[in-house]
Amino acid sequence: MIKSELKRWWQRWNWSWAGLRMAWKSEKSVRQWSVVCLLSCGLALWLDLTGAERALLLALSLLVVASELINTAIERTVDLITTETHPLAAQAKDAASAFVVLTAMAGAVAWLAILLG
Repeated sequence: MIKSELKRWWQRWNWSWAGLRMAWKSEKSVRQWSVVCLLSCGLALWLDLTGAERALLLALSLLVVASELINTAIERTVDLITTETHPLAAQAKDAASAFVVLTAMAGAVAWLAILLG
């Protein structure tokens, strides 16, 4: 049982890694947000912050990249279903994009609250 669970865990890791590599290669937004994430994480580790402040900034930075991956998945799914312009397809893509912007805003708010006290 443990061996089969380890195998399943390894498969999930490989699928996730494949998805991240695909998104990195094909989506400029993923690369851009990843750079912002690395800069934000680097600054959070460099500054003299409390453990809770540092954890919040690191987690929100990763969440922005994760939300961009969700956005990519939604866009790909919509594109698979239809190549026609449809209001519902546009709404799905716009909502996914808004999710990315809102998570980025959450990160910015956290940075401002920590830096400005």
